[in-house]
Amino acid sequence: MLHASCVAVKGRGLLITGPSGAGKSTLALQMMALGADLVADDQTMMRPRAGKLIAFAPTPTAGLIEARFLGLLNAPHLPETEIALVIDLARLETDRLPPFREIAIAGITCALAYSSAAPHLPSSLMCWLAHGRRA
Repeated sequence: MLHASCVAVKGRGLLITGPSGAGKSTLALQMMALGADLVADDQTMMRPRAGKLIAFAPTPTAGLIEARFLGLLNAPHLPETEIALVIDLARLETDRLPPFREIAIAGITCALAYSSAAPHLPSSLMCWLAHGRRA
């Protein structure tokens, strides 16, 4: 189990990592408002399957997401998703056009992005998951 949140766009999952208070649930909620599906919040289970990294919520927290200062909210959710991208909220991107990065989790390599204070981060991640990244 990872201390991470997870959403999916068109079946392609985003694993949101970072320390407590980094904004994992906030980013997930922002993306859900744009049409992403919740997979897991705060605790995400991972398992390799056929060379892919699969994320899912532990049963007690499935369909729940924390909204700070409001409480635990019910939300429709997917039972699982294949991880296409990991964003590390503990690392701030400094390059305008960053290089392709990768991270290995459970022996599976996934694309990696760093956080940004840019207001377009949620919508840009939606676009990346829906359509990919060229450069």
